[in-house]
Parts: sequence; C-alpha cells; structure tokens
Amino acid sequence: MSLDGAITSMLAVTPGKPASLAKRDPAARPEGPGGSLPKAERRQLLDEELGGFTAELAAAQELLYASGTWAVLVILQGLDAAGKDGTIKHVMSGVNPQGCEVVSFKQPSAEELDHDFLWRAAKSLPASGRIGIFNRSYYEDVIVVRVHPDLLAAQHLPGHPEPAPALWKQRYEDINAFERHLERSGVRIVKCFLHLSKREQKKRLLERLDNPAKYWKFSEADLSERGYWDDYQAAYEEALTATSTPWAPWYVVPADHKHVMRALVAGILVETIGSLGLAVPEVTPAKLDLIHDAKARLLGD
Repeated sequence: MSLDGAITSMLAVTPGKPASLAKRDPAARPEGPGGSLPKAERRQLLDEELGGFTAELAAAQELLYASGTWAVLVILQGLDAAGKDGTIKHVMSGVNPQGCEVVSFKQPSAEELDHDFLWRAAKSLPASGRIGIFNRSYYEDVIVVRVHPDLLAAQHLPGHPEPAPALWKQRYEDINAFERHLERSGVRIVKCFLHLSKREQKKRLLERLDNPAKYWKFSEADLSERGYWDDYQAAYEEALTATSTPWAPWYVVPADHKHVMRALVAGILVETIGSLGLAVPEVTPAKLDLIHDAKARLLGD
C-alpha cells in the first residue's frame, strides 16, 4: 500500500515557500477513503491502514539492511504532548529493534555545550542499513533557544553574540548544509512536524493530570512552556520555511487525531524508503557455488 501522492504533497512544505502553519488545520483528517465514516469505523480503518504500513515498513527495513547503501534518519519535532513518543511506539512496532535506534534530545549536557550545536546529533546518526529516529533534534537550537535566547550564554559562542536575526539565518544555513552532506553521504532524512492545536494540547495535559498512571509524564515545564505558545509557533514557522529543502523537506502532520497522525507518519516513511530504489545485493556465481556446496554438505550430514 502507499500514501496518496496528493496527501504527501499537501503535507510537505514546498522548498522556498512559507510553511504557513496558521493556515494548516491540526485537526485535519487527510486520510482519504473513510473520512466521512463514523468515528469508530474510521478509527478501525486507520488502524488497518497503520498495520499495513508497519508491515511494509518491516519489509523495507530488512531490504534497507540487506542493501547496506542507505541509512534513514527520521526527525520528529513538535510541542509538548504532540505525540512524538506514541508515534515512535506505534509506527515502529513491527520493526526489528536491531535495525532501529531512537535518540531523545533533551537539555544538552556540559560536554555537548562544549561543542557546536550539531555535534551531539552528528555522533548519533544511524549507520548504513539502519533507521535512526531523533525524538527532537538539532532543531531545538533554532526553536527552544530562539524562544529562550538566554540559553545561548551556555553555548560559549565567540564574542557571546546577541541573538540577532543573523545568528538564526546562519544556523539555518548550517542545518541545510549539514543535511545536504548527509543526503550525499547516503542518509535519507524524513522530517515530520507534529502540528498540534493549543486546545488539544490542553486536553492532553489535563489527561495526564487526571490519570495517576500518567503522572510521571507531567512536568512543570509543560505549563510554563505553554505560555510561550505564540513564540513557538513563530519559531517553527520560520525554521520550517528556511529548512525545507529538496533533499530534506518538512512534512507538517496534523496531530490532533493520533490515529490519523500515526498513519500519515508511517505512510510518509514507507514512501520515502520506497523511493530509494533498494534491491537485495546480487549473488555472485562464486557465492552461489558456496551456497549449493553448503546445502549439499548439510543434507549429507
């Protein structure tokens, strides 16, 4: 199965064009057939669709490993409660854990702050044949740091520059060059911004407070950062617009409906790996002789 090309185009941020987040509906249901069905039936349809994508993703991962020519880096960005953890859990449920690595980027350590902002990401990149997932990423340094410029003081930048527009423009350029280098080196990048509405975020945060089993997920920072909602929207708007490129486009995935979001992310990932033109390595005549010999020896054992 494959994601409708019209849906993929709708989700993508066209390089050189504004991301236009304010015009994108976080509650959109671009799931194609079944969109008008009752909620229960629509959810069942989406579960079946997600199951189909995860099965295909498992096969695609095996092919990715066998070919050994490409790695795939999945970048998930979004505000608190956007569903990054759940997306990783459900979309990657059928993937062999040996071929997949998940890295969560939180507040940088002292060692990480002693290096450039791309360093901690560069050392966590997936090897050829593997899928790497960044739960948040180096984009935090043009999002969170943009919203809280006082964090720049800890980054030991030359001359302690003021957070002027030129600094963010330079970082966008660095990111684009870094991602271009990765693409040229055999790392295909899939960037998904999980677009959550303020209303839905409130609902999900309240669910955490109402459910003792989810208390561990709550952080005071969730509420304090919610107060910067407009600043985060502006930072994401500029960052996505500046860094959606032909070699690493952004996809803005509506995140208010989790089942829709997960199916779309899975579909984008399957489509991306499918576009790599992967094939199982050809077996040489000499290797084929060894295989026939080994089979004969085992049968005669």
